[in-house]
Amino acid sequence: MTEATPMDVSLDAFSLPLAAPLSTAAGDITERRGYLLQVECAERGVTAFGEATPLPGWTESLDDCRAVLDDARDALRENDFDRALTVCRDAPAARHAVSLARADLRARREDVPLYRHLGTSTARETLPVNATVGDADVDETVARARDAVDAGYPCLKLKVGVRSVDADLGRVRAVREACPDVALRLDANEAWSREAAHRAFDALADLDVAYVEQPLAAEDLAGHAALRDGHPETPVALDESLARFSVERVLAEGAADVAVLKPMALGGVDVARYAARVAERRGAAVTVTTTIDAVVARAGAVHLAAAVAPNRAHGVATGDLLARDLPTGGDERPLPVEGGAVGVPQGNGLGFSVGSIE
Repeated sequence: MTEATPMDVSLDAFSLPLAAPLSTAAGDITERRGYLLQVECAERGVTAFGEATPLPGWTESLDDCRAVLDDARDALRENDFDRALTVCRDAPAARHAVSLARADLRARREDVPLYRHLGTSTARETLPVNATVGDADVDETVARARDAVDAGYPCLKLKVGVRSVDADLGRVRAVREACPDVALRLDANEAWSREAAHRAFDALADLDVAYVEQPLAAEDLAGHAALRDGHPETPVALDESLARFSVERVLAEGAADVAVLKPMALGGVDVARYAARVAERRGAAVTVTTTIDAVVARAGAVHLAAAVAPNRAHGVATGDLLARDLPTGGDERPLPVEGGAVGVPQGNGLGFSVGSIE
């Protein structure tokens, strides 16, 4: 097959209800809407998939995403992925779909799982994941944490910042006492002021926290650097900041110990793969997460994590947040989590195909 081989291209809209409404700063989310991109070389029987699932505050709107993907279709039909990616350069979710479809296509051509195409020669059958405990009162938080540990999760992620600093610290202490051996991550989602963050970090020093994600506003790289300087015992992870600044700038300004990579928000698995390489060169760790994506994008994130940091727990166990998923012709709940790990698909490319969307 040559790069000039024409492609059949389809773009199908989908809407997937959430199992329960999710509260965000932009309001409650009750469904995830997006587009399944399918590119096929009928002559060779190779079909690849991409997914665009926009998220308010992180990517372009659903309508803008569709418009950009429509503009990119002519280039895709001509098998000109470079031109299609250029068309999508200012629309992260649309670009993600094109990037993932290209990576899936190339991996299928190479007869290898996507994670091998992304740069590892070592077989990876499972990937550790973190359990998201979320935000609740002390008793409920501890109960959820214990349930997750009993289920085999090696790492817990607690949401902080909605409550007062003192209330959150009480929750963190209670979980640490109840689960002394589990890795514990906190996610503040930009909630704290500099003063509140320093006070929280002072108290966290003896609680063995793996990292605090996005404690300050995304734009405040200097504030994050000051947190790292003043509290070296508690690593800082940045997520929202990486949607606004390049990973090179974030790390050059000393703002993060960990880069949290959301392929959908960053604009593709290729962009996230590049960011992971930069982080590795700069001595920073990487965590791959999703934006409550459907199974195609979620599988892309699993493959990416398996390629760049297979021994770390990643935030890709989000399928159970959906009441239903895209049809893959296999398990009703694709990419299930067992014993605190998700299976890495071993078939070519993403490792599965997607059926017709109702």
